[in-house]
Amino acid sequence: MSKAELSIIDEVESAIRMGSAEKGLETARRVTDLFLSSAGSFDDEQIALFDDVLERLIRTIELRAIADIGARVALAEISAQLAPIAQAPPSVIRRLANNDEIRIAGPVLQESARLDDGELVRIASSKSEPHLLAVAGRWWLKEIVTDALLARRYPSVSRRLAANPGARVSGNGFAIIVGQAEGDPELAVNVGVRVDLPSELRRQLLRSATDAVRTRLLSRAPPHLFEEIQSAITAVTVGVEREMSAVRDFEGAKRAIANLKAAGQLNEATLLGFATQRRYEETVAALAALSGSTVEVIRPLMQSLRDDGLLVPCKAAQLRWETTAAVLESRYATGAMKSADLARAQGHFARMTPENARRTLRFWQVRAQ
Repeated sequence: MSKAELSIIDEVESAIRMGSAEKGLETARRVTDLFLSSAGSFDDEQIALFDDVLERLIRTIELRAIADIGARVALAEISAQLAPIAQAPPSVIRRLANNDEIRIAGPVLQESARLDDGELVRIASSKSEPHLLAVAGRWWLKEIVTDALLARRYPSVSRRLAANPGARVSGNGFAIIVGQAEGDPELAVNVGVRVDLPSELRRQLLRSATDAVRTRLLSRAPPHLFEEIQSAITAVTVGVEREMSAVRDFEGAKRAIANLKAAGQLNEATLLGFATQRRYEETVAALAALSGSTVEVIRPLMQSLRDDGLLVPCKAAQLRWETTAAVLESRYATGAMKSADLARAQGHFARMTPENARRTLRFWQVRAQ
């Protein structure tokens, strides 16, 4: 154990004995800073040490936080700092996630990899709507978690899950969302363009949808769903039920991209050509290869109505904005993105760094396995 670690332990013991809120806050910030400075190099024993001392400090701060806004702000800061750290102290993360104050719980609920499915289910089953919204915003969620979230029947949570391409939803979960979507046009559009929505539920959704919602669905449909939705609308309009296929040949596209890569012909210009021609499978496979990712990670990002997720592999591949914009627009069978949406996406893209994008992409790949 290093001298710095021993010194921190002594300082924690002193802060707890003194019972001073100011001393406790100051020490908690120092312990957090010390952990963050070398988080990637600590072994399990050292992480457990930080877990113990920081949780004890947070326990004392929580008592003050009920009436002390300064303590609540401090806990929220610690939560935001630890949320993206893969090696964050697990007990501390769980304690922060279960805090009733969403400003404290929110960052770790939405981002921390330390929260397992069991903990997320428990929180989804017992905490407030804002807590559920934070969980629903996590990029990768298994069906056991989304089932627990949807069981609470909050429309706002259903909207966030429907718009989250990394949230896996069971058949029962989709049935809940489709039932809520009957009186919710925004939800109807978000769930209607999901590639994993069962065909029978898509037809159910379209049967009860207004003409305005059907038109919006067609205008927002990505290429791989456009024909299915159009056929479904025709079928429900004339009262005819028929089978519709949404099968896409990604295996063929992956082989073609692998051949281009082997021949030294896979580059940004190749991807730009695929995106401009709206060749969906080739665009997905080429972006996966250039960003060092997989089709399984890129495909849900392409199907999402959100733009921010797809910017990550584009930045990781160090694409120019012209190519990135073409990839964004290739999600739609016809038309173009609104200029305001493109401008907003360009701003996010400019602020993103390749290093952070690659780190995020690696995290998504682990979570998607």
